[in-house]
Amino acid sequence: MARILIIEDNAANMKLACLLLRNADHTVLCAVDAETGLTLARAEQPELILMDIQLPGMDGLAATTLLKRDPSTAAIPVIALTAMAMKEDQEKTKAAGCDAYIAKPLRYSELYALIDSLLIQDEPQAASTSTPF
Repeated sequence: MARILIIEDNAANMKLACLLLRNADHTVLCAVDAETGLTLARAEQPELILMDIQLPGMDGLAATTLLKRDPSTAAIPVIALTAMAMKEDQEKTKAAGCDAYIAKPLRYSELYALIDSLLIQDEPQAASTSTPF
């Protein structure tokens, strides 16, 4: 499956996200702040990033903007995670360059569907045109 970077400062939320992703056979990379997350994203090139919006120091929106401006990480899909599901948050995440938005607490069916849709969009065209046996 995919390598997914989680950038989340809350230990309980990180534990839940890791559990959900590992249960779906994804490899998980973890960062507790935006700066560490940016470094990991550049070095490890994950297939997808789950980005908490409210982080200590640099927030998740600023970190996403930096990721999307960097040619080495610009194509990595970013899912914004927020505890406050407000219309303004969704608009801000889109403006920062997030590819999707999900409210906490995470619900596994919603998370898995969103991850699958972004990973499928990111696959090379040749893979989608192959014929079944």
